[in-house]
Amino acid sequence: MSIPASHVPAAEPRPEATPLRFVTAASLFDGHDAAINIMRRLIQAQGAEVIHLGHNRSVEDVVRAALQEDADAIAVSSYQGGHVEYFKYMVDMLRERGAGHIRVFGGGGGTITPEEIRELQAYGVERIYHPNDGMHMGLVAMIEDVVRRAAQARDQGPGIQDPEKLATPDIDDEIGIGRMLSAIEDGLFSETELAGLRKQWAAGPSGSRFPISHFRATTPVIGITGTGGAGKSSVTDELLNRFLQHFPEMRIAVLAVDPTRRRTGGALLGDRIRMNSLRSRRVFMRSMATRRQHVATSAVLKDCIAFMKGIGYDLVIVETAGIGQSDSEIVDLVDFPMYVMTSDYGAASQLEKIDMLDYAELVVLNKYDKRGAEDALRDVRKQWKRNRAAFKLADEDVPVYPTIASQFNDPGVTWMFVNLCRLLREKLGLGAAAPAVAGKGGDGVAATRCDFNPQVDTSLKEPRATVLIPGQRIRYLAEIAEQGRGINAEIARQAEIANRAQAYWQSLHDLGDPRLPAALDLYAAEDLLPQHGTTQEASAVSGDVDGDVDGVVVDRSLLTLRQRYQDAVQSLSSEALKLLREWPARLKAITDEVNEYKVRDKTIRVENYRESLSHQKIPKIAAPTYRSWGELLTFLQKENLPGHYPYTGGVYPYRRSGEDPIRMFAGEGTPERTNRRFHYLSLGQPAARLSTAFDSVTLYGEDPAERPDIYGKIGNSGVSIATLDDMKKLYSGFDLCAPTTSVSMTINGPAPIILAMFMNTAIDQQVEKYLRADQSRWDAAHEKIEKFFEGRERPVYAGMLPEGNDGLGLGLLGVTGDQLVEPEVYARIKAETLATVRGTVQADILKEDQAQNTCIFSTEFALRMMGDIQQYFVDRKVRNFYSVSISGYHIAEAGANPISQLAFTLSNGFTIVEYYLARGMHIDDFAPNLSFFFSNGMDPEYTVIGRVARRIWARAMRERYGASPRSQMMKYHIQTSGRSLHAQEIQFNDIRTTLQALYALFDNCNSLHTNAYDEAITTPTEESVRRAVAIQMIINKELGLNFCENPWQGSFIVDKLTDIVEEAVYKEFEAISERGGVLGAMDTMYQRGKIQEESLYYEQKKHDGSLPLIGVNTFLPKEHAGDIVTEIELIRSTPEEKAQQIHNVRAFQQARNAVRLPPPHGEGRDDAASVSDPLRHLQSTARERRNVFEALMEAVKTHSLGQISHALYEVGGEYRRNM
Repeated sequence: MSIPASHVPAAEPRPEATPLRFVTAASLFDGHDAAINIMRRLIQAQGAEVIHLGHNRSVEDVVRAALQEDADAIAVSSYQGGHVEYFKYMVDMLRERGAGHIRVFGGGGGTITPEEIRELQAYGVERIYHPNDGMHMGLVAMIEDVVRRAAQARDQGPGIQDPEKLATPDIDDEIGIGRMLSAIEDGLFSETELAGLRKQWAAGPSGSRFPISHFRATTPVIGITGTGGAGKSSVTDELLNRFLQHFPEMRIAVLAVDPTRRRTGGALLGDRIRMNSLRSRRVFMRSMATRRQHVATSAVLKDCIAFMKGIGYDLVIVETAGIGQSDSEIVDLVDFPMYVMTSDYGAASQLEKIDMLDYAELVVLNKYDKRGAEDALRDVRKQWKRNRAAFKLADEDVPVYPTIASQFNDPGVTWMFVNLCRLLREKLGLGAAAPAVAGKGGDGVAATRCDFNPQVDTSLKEPRATVLIPGQRIRYLAEIAEQGRGINAEIARQAEIANRAQAYWQSLHDLGDPRLPAALDLYAAEDLLPQHGTTQEASAVSGDVDGDVDGVVVDRSLLTLRQRYQDAVQSLSSEALKLLREWPARLKAITDEVNEYKVRDKTIRVENYRESLSHQKIPKIAAPTYRSWGELLTFLQKENLPGHYPYTGGVYPYRRSGEDPIRMFAGEGTPERTNRRFHYLSLGQPAARLSTAFDSVTLYGEDPAERPDIYGKIGNSGVSIATLDDMKKLYSGFDLCAPTTSVSMTINGPAPIILAMFMNTAIDQQVEKYLRADQSRWDAAHEKIEKFFEGRERPVYAGMLPEGNDGLGLGLLGVTGDQLVEPEVYARIKAETLATVRGTVQADILKEDQAQNTCIFSTEFALRMMGDIQQYFVDRKVRNFYSVSISGYHIAEAGANPISQLAFTLSNGFTIVEYYLARGMHIDDFAPNLSFFFSNGMDPEYTVIGRVARRIWARAMRERYGASPRSQMMKYHIQTSGRSLHAQEIQFNDIRTTLQALYALFDNCNSLHTNAYDEAITTPTEESVRRAVAIQMIINKELGLNFCENPWQGSFIVDKLTDIVEEAVYKEFEAISERGGVLGAMDTMYQRGKIQEESLYYEQKKHDGSLPLIGVNTFLPKEHAGDIVTEIELIRSTPEEKAQQIHNVRAFQQARNAVRLPPPHGEGRDDAASVSDPLRHLQSTARERRNVFEALMEAVKTHSLGQISHALYEVGGEYRRNM
């Protein structure tokens, strides 16, 4: 049955009042969402309806959303490279799917060059905006241009070409369904026309594979409503996942409503961002604005529901906007209303005012991990019974279900899903009544297709809250702040006592007291008692030998002075006394010509002076010259010399001689290309300190592929690493177990997988050395390798080896050490390697969620894997490798000021400490494996960021956690600010970087990366990297003041800044603690919101010139003032390099996926899965909550990064984006 074409409006333009619809997103493998968030807000302020998808969105994601949402335009930011392929692919896909009328807009800072902009616009992109456009037009005018262009395109659009097809689209015709929903929403049909359409929808689609009665009777409509912030979208997504999993042929439509802004008429349609299930082709979602005020639904929602039922969907889910207590309009539109709420409803009496508790067929009490949730469950069940006078009903039979929808595979959600299906069957007669009809495959599938009777294990019925930090310790940050302030107050009190003691001692000395002890020593007890002969002593002191009366007076004064001195010294703490008494010897040690001290039974001999060209002796450690005991004590307790608690001046007594803290970041193209860059940077250096940047494909845990939105990013802005063989090539020629080699890897989401590859690379290097040490062993191993690759392509290092690469690590390409040596030998080499290898992996998931967005797994699972890595390190005695680099750098890059960077980073560090302690680890087993990573910018607070961090960390470790001195020593890396690298006057960037490097080196950072001046535009060239290295070398080798290794100590401004920043950090700790600690603050997006506020403040001051930036907004050149430099060598991976990586990962999979390895020797494991299928073993390990990293150490030997990531998604869950 079809409606006559005359009943459908033909080619009628949409009413002018209809808001424009935009889809906004950041491109695939791109976490830089700050810019697109600003843009979508400004577009919304222009009166548009914005469907925001968030970061890391594929072309398929964006285009499908645009079709389903019938968008007028797409706006995408792309800062991570691969933009040419990405935007062209998007234009092509839109054209292929009949949506060439949708306009595409983009931007990417200076990363998209004017030449590339012209190329993309010629290809069909409407407009790519360059930062120069923003500077000349202004941000608001730029957005007005976007909106104007989209409006013009809509006016010139195709209109409705086939009215009959519009009214009856096929269920697979997403663009047709989207346009019909828009026609209904925009009011293009008269009431007569709608009446005809309603009859047709009620009859079901013509030519359907199901009988008409199926659609009239068995397409249920579930309405999900609730207060704003209750987690409706997360609940909806979790239900979709379960429906898709248990009913493999079910087709589902989702209609999600969000409110229209009264002032602008625009709307933020933000439900899609939370739903990972929308990738399924079996789900269609449409976001709708209310387009009216004070309601939670759209006026046309009823017709939209009827339309979706009529074209053949098996289930329709309607999600409303957030509602108030008296809203219940959804009840009249759906078959089965659900109410989602949390425990945050106030007093129990408030439940009586909630309309939906009267009408909801099922109530979801979400966020059951929050405080008070158990009481809320009891009260809501009671209220439900009262409302229905069902007092005899048992609590477990009341349809109120606790859930934690944000938690992957939550048992509470599963139990709720099972009961939802049961209630649907009971209320609507589903399942048994559905006729057995043939599906597309020709088999009778109705009974399993959508009978709403899932076969699910429901042995667990309530949510299992993952308690990372026990409730009794949730105030950890506030307690650290209280303790820190208490320590400062006690230091001030002790200093005052020390000053009094010194005053008394000096007075006694001036009086010539013959019994005066050495400074800070105590009087003998008898010297404090009146006794025979005292008067004579007193007379001698006073010079009066005749006057008995005067002698008695002097005697009493002397005794009083002695007693007060004695009391003052005894009031000093044992630590204060020890510090003051030992100071003369320590002072002598650093002022003598040579200082000798012992470290682990080894005598270290250090020259204390360097001679200047003027033949002056410059001290390595400048000693304080305080004469006051109080001032000296304050210095020793708040600062101390480098290498001494609280390590404010540095964690080591002296800098490492012969090894500068240079650690340069590198990564581009293939592993071979980056390996060559590493050898270039290390040539002639006494130590190889390699810092690795990975491309965005790797950062998001995927394999290289031909798909254009992936292809364009392979090897750009980092090195492409997908397999163990890639890792072996990357670090070939560097002995990873040498004491002079240290590797840092900047990766977070898939960090456990990449770390497992690295550890296996180090192990296989040592196996190779063992085999090559005996020619017969090597010959036997070579024979095994040749046999393994019979009829297969053997992996090779592409191109010539660079100078300095001896080929170590390449001998075992394509195989692993456990295939070549006896199990006992392999186990020994593995244990020795793990105990020796030096380096750092970033692996900081907390920071990723707060700032950088390269999370790929659910937060709970990602944190669990972080803990598994550390537990593995504890069990295997991995002492020289940092399991996490707790990072503030990316928090600063996202826009945080230096105090927020420091406070958030330290709070993340203490959160990890509390989590590991809760897992049962001992503080001294893991604290030495923690490192930190900060940015250094131009702000004054950056002068002291390291010293404040060391002080706070050391005090908390010692006083709160009882940690050893080794655990108290905070080690951190500094990278100069990327935010201060401006694309205008890029030559000035080296000046800023030099000053920032000076901050870092004077503050005794443990390693330093100086950015290249051209990084604002491209991957650094060899020329720019050489200049960046030279910045450090000039400071370290030439700058005279840097001869001194504690140049900041004793400076009034540095001391003042240190105290100011310390107190500011404590205040931020308290603010975070009030929100439930770091994890509680993350739930409310406190950190992210604060970062965005501070970023906007900076940008405003930069824009209006109140923050002078030389060459950017002041001191501009006469020509092209403020324009971004575009004539510069661009570093991009080549098509040949991309093809090489795609080929190599497939060859690895083909050769290795079927390899069966023996279980690790000596670990007592008889799990057959570890032999037969490493991926299956990995998944079972994760499900059973055993150590995932241990299983990863085996899985990376046979499977690629992408294969492993997708296997873990199935058992640990994917990251769910936030608005």
